[in-house]
Amino acid sequence: MHTPRPIVLIAAVLLIAGLAGPAAAQDAKLKLRLTPKQAYVFIDGKAVGDGGRSVSLPAGRHEVGVYNYGYKPDVQTVTLTAGQTTEHRVTLEPVGGPNPSGPWGRIQIENANRAAVLLNGKTPDYFVGHGDEFNHDWLWKQELLVRPGTHTLTLLRDGSEIWSGSVTVEANQRVILDAGRASQKTTNWSRGARLGAVPRFRAGLASATVAVVPVLIASFAANPAQINCGESSRLSWAASDADEVFLENNQVARAGEQLVSPRATTTYHLVAAGPGTRATATTTVGVNTATTAALSASPSAVRYRRVGNKIVEHSATTLTWSTANATDINLDPLGMVSASGSRSVQPVPRQASAGSVDETLTFTLSATNTCGGRETRTAPVRITGSIEGVPEVVLASIFYPTDYPDPGDPSLGLLRSQRRALSLLAEGFKNYLEFDPAARLLLEAHADERRSRDYNRALSERRAALVKQFLVDAGLPAAQIETQSFGEDQNLERSAVEELEKSNPNPVPRVRLRSRQADWLAHNRRVDIVLRPSGQRSQRYYPHNADDSGILWQVPKPSRQTVQKNQ
Repeated sequence: MHTPRPIVLIAAVLLIAGLAGPAAAQDAKLKLRLTPKQAYVFIDGKAVGDGGRSVSLPAGRHEVGVYNYGYKPDVQTVTLTAGQTTEHRVTLEPVGGPNPSGPWGRIQIENANRAAVLLNGKTPDYFVGHGDEFNHDWLWKQELLVRPGTHTLTLLRDGSEIWSGSVTVEANQRVILDAGRASQKTTNWSRGARLGAVPRFRAGLASATVAVVPVLIASFAANPAQINCGESSRLSWAASDADEVFLENNQVARAGEQLVSPRATTTYHLVAAGPGTRATATTTVGVNTATTAALSASPSAVRYRRVGNKIVEHSATTLTWSTANATDINLDPLGMVSASGSRSVQPVPRQASAGSVDETLTFTLSATNTCGGRETRTAPVRITGSIEGVPEVVLASIFYPTDYPDPGDPSLGLLRSQRRALSLLAEGFKNYLEFDPAARLLLEAHADERRSRDYNRALSERRAALVKQFLVDAGLPAAQIETQSFGEDQNLERSAVEELEKSNPNPVPRVRLRSRQADWLAHNRRVDIVLRPSGQRSQRYYPHNADDSGILWQVPKPSRQTVQKNQ
């Protein structure tokens, strides 16, 4: 069956419309109403055109920027719905100060109808007008006025760049740029010399004037301009007629402040850019990197004395220091310290062995900062004194002649040999008290068994008292000497005496007849001495080698004259 041609054509048209329908349904319309009406529209960063208009766009979100020189740009995100028209009204706000004055040069642009003109930059912020505002020089003037110099122009149309290059303009001259032919021509422009203050933007029915103001950095300063290491300075700046401002290549606001803490003297750079070209300024923050330090020790010499493991003399010195412009302060060997201060220290010698001490310990103050500053000061302290072993206390039991001291003269009975032993004991104990101030002596007195128990008890008390008095007279503190009297109660056994005699380093004189009875009695007429708290006891060796040992040893009581003669 043959289908008529008109029906086939109608079916084809319907099929094409059906296929195109879904895609077309994704479009939306943006209706723009602008004030001033000469304002130019950029959508998603692309130049679209000037004045109010309707634009078909894909549905969704779009960035709509409206620009006009002399006005604050308006950039908003607009959401469009498929198949619907969205109206977008924008009224730009005038900006800028007083009308600028010359000198002026003029740029005339031909063959760039409706093209956006960007001056000295590549983004919409550098928009100064469109080609139809700068292409006439009749009765009605359409002109772009700029300061003399070289400027970069970029012409955009329908989202594409149609021309870009440099234009050099001199005062009171006109450069005619033909964008279609990519040519430039310069002519005199005498009217420029007669221009005074010109509005930044002025438009009439068939005229337009855009006077581009130079970018100005009104101020750029550092306060304070001189700092110490670690301190901060506040940079402050203000720029006018700039679309972009950069501080050390970082974009910042047109006016603002920023704290900086440089570690060396640093010059900061501010760059402000806009259609009126670029302006630069610098400011310098001077940094004092040097540190100062002082250190002293008073006194510069100290004493140190150690007896055994006890320090009995250890004087101190006071370290005093101060620093400036330092962040890390080390006082060796104490470690990290504050910026200034004082401290009492007791220097210890390096020497560990016994002997005299004579050393110098040097304290070192190092002050540094993060800027590389460093200062070092030293303070030597001399240490003198000694390191001594534990003092030896020679403990020897003290022996008495028979029945001495007697009640009639309790001070009589200590013979010369025993006095010498007590003097040696006293000297050693004085030194020992420096090692152990709490040390004590215990005197244990005995008597042989030949008299009554009470008599012997009293006799041993006199013996202990006489030894104590001797030691006190020799300079020992009485409070550190205790006495205990046993009489005959704790006499040595005969066997113990025989053992003592076998090991006695003092041999019996050959002229003396040996008598075990006499030895036993002589050994029990004694005072033992105990060093407390160590518990060290005196040796009980009988002093056979003493020149007065015969008097000590004899069994009968020696005469008073004999004892007095040998005391």
